Amino acid sequence: MKSIILNCILACIILLGSCKENIAYKEKLQDPELFQSSMKKLTDVIVYDIFSPPVASRVYMYPTIASYSIMQKAHPEKYNSLQGQINDFTDIPDPTDEDVDMNLAAIHAFLTIGKELIFSENRIEEFQNKIYSDLQETGLPENILEASTRYGDEVAKHILAWANTDMYKQTRTYPKYTILEEPQYWKPTPPDYMDGIEPSWNKIRTLVLDSAGQFPPKPPLPYDLTEGSPFHKQLMQVYEEGTGIDANKKDIASFWDCNPYVSHHQGHAMFATKKISPGGHWIGITAIASRKANSNFDETINAYTNVTTALYDGFISCWDEKWRSLLVRPETVINEHIDEQWVPLLQTPPFPEYTSGHSVISRSAAITLTRLYGDNFAFADTTELEYGLPVRSFKSFLHASEEAAISRLYGGIHYIMAIEEGIKQGEKVGLHISKNLVTLKK
Repeated sequence: MKSIILNCILACIILLGSCKENIAYKEKLQDPELFQSSMKKLTDVIVYDIFSPPVASRVYMYPTIASYSIMQKAHPEKYNSLQGQINDFTDIPDPTDEDVDMNLAAIHAFLTIGKELIFSENRIEEFQNKIYSDLQETGLPENILEASTRYGDEVAKHILAWANTDMYKQTRTYPKYTILEEPQYWKPTPPDYMDGIEPSWNKIRTLVLDSAGQFPPKPPLPYDLTEGSPFHKQLMQVYEEGTGIDANKKDIASFWDCNPYVSHHQGHAMFATKKISPGGHWIGITAIASRKANSNFDETINAYTNVTTALYDGFISCWDEKWRSLLVRPETVINEHIDEQWVPLLQTPPFPEYTSGHSVISRSAAITLTRLYGDNFAFADTTELEYGLPVRSFKSFLHASEEAAISRLYGGIHYIMAIEEGIKQGEKVGLHISKNLVTLKK
């Protein structure tokens, strides 16, 4: 009799232990930090591989769309399909295996597509393997892992097939920008005199915008160095800001620099500093906001889906204008006509001046985040801490976007017209996306 009782007790202990393990892996798969860490890993690899700002927005977008599409299948009562809302998008296949865990499938699809879009695949591969190993240690059954990753692969294949029709691969073979000699046109800037980045980016398929040129800003002021002309006044504003800049403005400019590749020259030696792109900074703000709002797993993915869409279409809209107006950077004009020794606080990026990319994409992303989290969502922006910069606090997403925009004047790399018109352009892009991309069901 005693042995029967002991056996029963032992069986109960084993059963309870098994239940705890099952609960452990299920809880881990419900934790939004699983997706947050995956997005952070993608950001780290984007920084490591030095993707330009527009290309980085593409790397963020496709994996996130895949994860959202899986969440939409998991919660059809909560989320709308992207079919009919995003250009040329068709719904992903339904899962056919009852063992599929949709959260795990979303992570797998995200990382699988991420690997396809970057160079350092091994860095994501190692991260991916570590996630699955940790889940197995907490009790994830092999059949669920296999079914979920298999479905994630199926979704990744579907999304990558769609990605292959966006003109990205074709534009890799297009000719570089040919420099125009007239003084009003953009020229490569020191210290590296790099070729212009992505002069054909307006050929890339948009997501929600009808076309790259749907929201063109008004043309820039005519190039005119006559003292007192509107253009000359804006040029001198950049020069004077850069010459007598105070500590606070320096801090603002540095915080929003977000230059993926800053070169440093010492004699004959050169080294580079890698940092997040402008879009990467707003990805960081999305992480902060979704955590502060206690967004769950699928809500976190929904937030990133809206923001990555705003960033992606924002860059296409901005780059369409940059390579149409081809306006010369302030540094070039100041060095040639005013002060050959003048150097802007920030390194001038290698593409035309008008409009300001920071202004466009920051406004577009801020409008998207405001729609999700509200007008007065105060937050402490810790995104730049890992790059040695202090925390800055903002009253709202729009407040942050305004500071991001004006930082380009303080940094000496944009005329005020590029900033002001960039904000207007980003506003139009953001409002259009907010109206026409409806992910949440009412």
